[in-house]
Amino acid sequence: MIRVNLLPHRQIRREARQREFGLMAAFAAIGAAVIVFMGLTYIDSQVNAQAERNARLDAAIVVLDKEIADIKDLKDQISIMLDRKQVVENLQTNRSQAVIVLDELSRLLPDGMYFKSIKQQGNLITLEGVADTNARIATLVRNLSSSKWLESPNLIEIKAETVNGLKQNAFTLNASIKVPKAEEDSAEKAQDPQS
Repeated sequence: MIRVNLLPHRQIRREARQREFGLMAAFAAIGAAVIVFMGLTYIDSQVNAQAERNARLDAAIVVLDKEIADIKDLKDQISIMLDRKQVVENLQTNRSQAVIVLDELSRLLPDGMYFKSIKQQGNLITLEGVADTNARIATLVRNLSSSKWLESPNLIEIKAETVNGLKQNAFTLNASIKVPKAEEDSAEKAQDPQS
């Protein structure tokens, strides 16, 4: 019987399988490295693209913030100009107010009384004067109530005095100046800038 030694053949097959396994493992490692490299490259490109988008958005936000600040400054300037315009309009409207009020007071003043002082603070006028009787003071209050330039008369005090040997009544009263119609309209326009 002939004996054939199959050991070298098995060993050669085993070595060939080990070489194939080594090559497959090397190809798998290379393939995995390529896939990892491509994945990292893709992720890096996506991160860079997003970073560029973020940088563009940040630049646009800076520009918009500057424009918002400019708009706010313009609104402040417009508000200041509207306030100045309102002051000029009020001065124009109230230019002849003192003359009109003094003329109105002289027309409303009954006989037998006179004013010692007339003071104005804003729209409030304080009148101090002397009258022969309390009835004349009451007439003055009624006249002020019906005036088209003055309103809301308020009698503060009446006290008896002796002036040149005559008994007279000193009085103090307040009245408000009515706001002219043109000033009311401009005040409404200033409060409602959309109209």
